[in-house]
Amino acid sequence: MTEEVKKEEAVVTEAKAPEAPAAGAVPNPAQQGNAAPDLNVSDLNAVRSIIEIATTRGAFKANELEAVGKTFNKLTAFLDHVTKTQQENKGQNNG
Repeated sequence: MTEEVKKEEAVVTEAKAPEAPAAGAVPNPAQQGNAAPDLNVSDLNAVRSIIEIATTRGAFKANELEAVGKTFNKLTAFLDHVTKTQQENKGQNNG
């Protein structure tokens, strides 16, 4: 009987052991500690492209399109402003 209990405890211990992340898995930000999030203009351009693709493929319901469109327009305006600012700064540094 004690042998059966030991086997059950071993199974429970194995089940509770943390699993290593799968190859290519996106790390959980909560597990990264105090690392600052890495988000840049390139990532925001990717989000804009994702929204465009999802919209053309019909991923959003009709009642969701207004919010998606407003968000897309805000994102586009922000990215246009950043691009313009970067070009102006580049021109000032070269001149």
